[in-house]
Amino acid sequence: NMAFLKCLYSVKNEVILFITPLLLLPLPLVIGTQVAECAYVIILMAVYWCTEVLPLAVTALLPALLFPLFGIMESKDVCMQYLKDTNMLFVGGLMVAVAVEHWNLHKRIALRVLLIVGVRPALLMMGFMGVTAFLSMWISNTATTAMMVPIVQAVLEQLNTSEPEMPQIFSSDEQVQTSETDNKADSQTEKQNEGQGEPFPLFISFSLFKGPVVVTFLDATTEAVRHKEAAERRRMCKGMTLCVCYAASIGGTATLTGTGPNLVLMGQMNQLFPENGDIINFVSWFGFAFPNMIIMLTLAWLWLQFVFMGFNFKKTWGCGAVKTEKEIAAYNVIREQHRLLGPMSFGEISVLCLFILLVLLWFTRDPGFVSGWATDIFNSQAEYVSDATVAVFVAVLLFVLPSKPPRFCSFRTHTSHQTAGPTPRLLSWKAAQKKLPWGIVLLLGGGFALAKGSEVSGLSKWMGDQMAPLQSIPPWAIAIVLCLLIATFTECTSNVATATLFLPVLASMSQSIGINPLYVMVPCTLSASFAFMLPVATPPNAIVFSYGYLKVADMARTGFVMNIIGILCITLAINSWGKAMFHLDSVPAWANATGV
Repeated sequence: NMAFLKCLYSVKNEVILFITPLLLLPLPLVIGTQVAECAYVIILMAVYWCTEVLPLAVTALLPALLFPLFGIMESKDVCMQYLKDTNMLFVGGLMVAVAVEHWNLHKRIALRVLLIVGVRPALLMMGFMGVTAFLSMWISNTATTAMMVPIVQAVLEQLNTSEPEMPQIFSSDEQVQTSETDNKADSQTEKQNEGQGEPFPLFISFSLFKGPVVVTFLDATTEAVRHKEAAERRRMCKGMTLCVCYAASIGGTATLTGTGPNLVLMGQMNQLFPENGDIINFVSWFGFAFPNMIIMLTLAWLWLQFVFMGFNFKKTWGCGAVKTEKEIAAYNVIREQHRLLGPMSFGEISVLCLFILLVLLWFTRDPGFVSGWATDIFNSQAEYVSDATVAVFVAVLLFVLPSKPPRFCSFRTHTSHQTAGPTPRLLSWKAAQKKLPWGIVLLLGGGFALAKGSEVSGLSKWMGDQMAPLQSIPPWAIAIVLCLLIATFTECTSNVATATLFLPVLASMSQSIGINPLYVMVPCTLSASFAFMLPVATPPNAIVFSYGYLKVADMARTGFVMNIIGILCITLAINSWGKAMFHLDSVPAWANATGV
């Protein structure tokens, strides 16, 4: 039996891959309607996404194969969904992020902020979290975490250096150090004596070297203090590393391009409600999600302090305390890393200017409360310009502008055989192609194809009708339950896949029970990024876990409370300033205009 189970486990991916389509065949063969056929495709993709028996991007291509075969959509109509406006926004924004990474601008920003906040444990954690959250708003969460964790590791190594040597008595004038093995033997002797209940105030350790015999007298109270301090250092290491991956996930929620689910929401809104008037754009999303990110980041910082460092203000904040040698050494490590970057180069300054230009153009395109530059320049054709237009414009500039200042060279004589090579640009296509996550582009496109297929086949309307009884439940309660469901689901599968599967269903449900679709779609989009509990839930968690400080139980216990904190923050946000921003008290005309 055990051999059979082991054999079955070794081929579980193949079993899921081939058995799932066969088990679902009654849907298209027995029922045979377009609704059932579309449901077959969606359920099949959901199983494949959750189990990852195929790469996520390959699973996202299934609509291009199955929708034409089932007669749900023509091939040309399905393929058009794979590179829409939202995908171009994602590609353009990521090209700017790749340039920031390429020129090490993100590392310079991180080290500069850490030099400002200092190395007191509480302030150091705040610095790590603040920098990580800010960077993950603009570049990928994985890249931010991969850059920050080595910095955290270097600082922790200085803060956790070996303790001062204990008083020792030697049989000769030579200073001979005891080995780490001898210290462990001392601890074991201490535990044995304590277990026997014998009073033993001093511990004598004999270490035989080629030289003299070393005798160490160690007081039991001192040994207990050492163990306590070692435990505190271990807890601080856990908190400092864990705060980075949590801050990366939280920070990515603040901007449209910060994480995949936000772009899924924008694309699904434009897909399902084409008359929504661009209600979800960079400015509106930032205005809603950024305050929520600040609140959640603050609560996460306090929670991690409470769990891993306590609230000893003298130790963690340094109130009334002088900096120790370890803290000075840790600060010097950060300063040395910053010094090694050298002065800002022309290329760095250029990328920084383009990054600032991108953000300014996004914010001023159509702020809402005043007319933006798109309206002033293009007048009635302002809707022709979107956030994707801005992102692509700045991305193209990266391939145009030189990475070195222009030099006005004199004409060379005919005897000179030296030729000046072409000036490299700020970003090369080779570097962009290497770092761009093309799989996410296909994953987004597959989601838009699913939404379009659900609309055309009538599956969205059918699912909405089945959820009509939810009208008796208050909308805020529905939102909380759905957020809990999605926060749990996203621990086991990709956050983009989670948002892709749930958002069309939530849009149909909202229409059937008569509430504003954004009232449930926005909170659930944010919840899809709350993968705090498991190392496999998101790449930042896996990166932090690989350093060996954390156990799965540590992450699960802390992450469970983080999920609760996140859902409470979302509930507060959507029922306060979210209602005012998105007019959630009423069902908008664009939600009734479509026949979804």
